[in-house]
Amino acid sequence: MTQYARRNVLIASVATPALLAAPLARTKEKEVTAVEDLMREHGVLRRAFLVYQECAPRLRRDPARLDARALHATAQLFRSFGEDYHEKKLEEAYIFPAVKKAGGPAAAYVDVLKQQHDRGRAITAFILAATRSKIATGDAEHLARAFEAFQLMYANHTAREDTIVFPAWKDALSEHELDEMGDKFEEIEKATFGKDGFDDAVKRIGRIEEALGLSDIAQFTAPLPPR
Repeated sequence: MTQYARRNVLIASVATPALLAAPLARTKEKEVTAVEDLMREHGVLRRAFLVYQECAPRLRRDPARLDARALHATAQLFRSFGEDYHEKKLEEAYIFPAVKKAGGPAAAYVDVLKQQHDRGRAITAFILAATRSKIATGDAEHLARAFEAFQLMYANHTAREDTIVFPAWKDALSEHELDEMGDKFEEIEKATFGKDGFDDAVKRIGRIEEALGLSDIAQFTAPLPPR
């Protein structure tokens, strides 16, 4: 073997582990933890509630001009991604039982959070029925009130989950158990949707916002207060 060839072999033997480690390090940096996964899913659901919030006054002004299909799609997204997946398959199956078993202040929230899940499913069923076709004038006020009540409940609900329940759940698990939960949640997501359910939900809510003229967030910039 020539001196040049030996030098290349030596460089390769030293460089290869570093080169192999670099993609692995980058991949690890991009991993989504179980708690981050739960909270970003809340972000999608909050965007659905912002749709409801913005549409409540429109319903009172002129329900005939409101795009019922977009509202129906919002409720369908909340049902499939929020209620059937995020609530039932993650929170109710894994988060709530572990938090209740661990005890402490967070455990006291579990029963009322589950009751609010059930109430939300009843409201979603009403929204789906009321927006199946053109919104009837007689349903407009009931629908507007349902949007407002649902949004207020869920704003309080997710605020407590994000700041009290999820941190308590994280504290109840070891680092290894938390990593396993992240993998488990990813498996459930792919089994439920057959793809990346979060990315798909983000695209769906984006299309809904576009249809209702809500996609440009600059329109929601608050005015300066009076001097």
